[in-house]
Amino acid sequence: MGISGRNVVLDEFGSPKAVNDGVTIARAIELPDAMENAGAAYPLLVRLMTQLVTTTESVLAREIIKHGLLSVTSGANPAPLKRGIDKTVQAMIEELEKKARPVKGGSDIKAVVTISAGNDELVGTMIADAIDKVGSDGILSIESSSSFETTVEAEEGMEIDRGYISPQFVTNPEKLLVEFENAWVLITKISAIKDIIPILEKTTQFRARLLIIAEDVTGEALETLVVNKLRGVLNVVAVEAPGFGERRKAMLQDIAILTGAEYQALDMGLLVESTTIDQLGIARKVTISKDSTTLIADAASKDELQARISQPKKELFETDSVYDSEKLAERIAKLSGGVAVIKVGAATETELEDRKLRIEDAKNATFAAIEESIVPGGGATLVHLSTVIPSIKEKLEDADERLQNVKIHKFFNII
Repeated sequence: MGISGRNVVLDEFGSPKAVNDGVTIARAIELPDAMENAGAAYPLLVRLMTQLVTTTESVLAREIIKHGLLSVTSGANPAPLKRGIDKTVQAMIEELEKKARPVKGGSDIKAVVTISAGNDELVGTMIADAIDKVGSDGILSIESSSSFETTVEAEEGMEIDRGYISPQFVTNPEKLLVEFENAWVLITKISAIKDIIPILEKTTQFRARLLIIAEDVTGEALETLVVNKLRGVLNVVAVEAPGFGERRKAMLQDIAILTGAEYQALDMGLLVESTTIDQLGIARKVTISKDSTTLIADAASKDELQARISQPKKELFETDSVYDSEKLAERIAKLSGGVAVIKVGAATETELEDRKLRIEDAKNATFAAIEESIVPGGGATLVHLSTVIPSIKEKLEDADERLQNVKIHKFFNII
């Protein structure tokens, strides 16, 4: 553990892997006895809940379980023991918050990343630059590179995972892309072509480019748009709305706020045939492929975006679903306009996996530090906390609660 921690060689899928990450090692442990195996998997359950577990947390989890079971075997009541653990932990969290200090600026972020990545300054600089580009609400994804070099690619604007409905809308045949600048944005649901004829006439009148993001564009409506596009009457492209159900409505509202448009929804009493130019949004730049759409817009103010971002943030805090958490985090990142991809390169498969693990740990540690602040590392915080445990014990009334407090104090000193 810590700077004295040693590497472990894991024999996985035929190619040995040398790692010194406690969670990776714990994940590789599989015991023949089902009960013992379930116990060995407990540190990984903690990881699923926090998304950030180091060797220290793995050791702490093991010691709490070990001494707790020992106390119960010796005749202690398990209910007060659990309360003793909870009260001691809560008091220690409050003490941690007093000692913590917020992360300030790129130098602090770089220091956190560098330490988390095994003192790799190159990774530290790379992730710090990526976070600087996408912001603390952005998404930082990690992929394998086809070359030996590790690079960072930051994407500007909001990206949705839907492309053009028909290739006939393409404006750049060489790259098979639709590229618009200063385009009008209509967000709606099209039942029939007659619903959007008034807005198409206005588009033709002003010679404007029009992006239609609709829940369903098929049949006669699609045919009319394609024919008029090919004849040069309209400069238009249609994109299917992203997501499904209530999530689709929320994402369309996000796009509407970003572009300054009004979402023309029937359930909100808005009819697309009565849409005016003022109700359309404006995108400074639109790039659409067959699989994705990227919007860059300046219509929304920072206050409006922050107010909108606060809604999925609140939902993210309240949800217990991993899938919902991922989708809500994506929405937050899309609204903040921050998506960066780190493409990890290496000479061998073993080196690639090791590097990706280090970068993943460094990324998680950095976002946790930005959100929760930082404390002294290298075991110093454990030493500081061990000195306040006796004072916490004095506040516990039940004997079994105090017993577990003493146990926690003992194994803090051992660690």
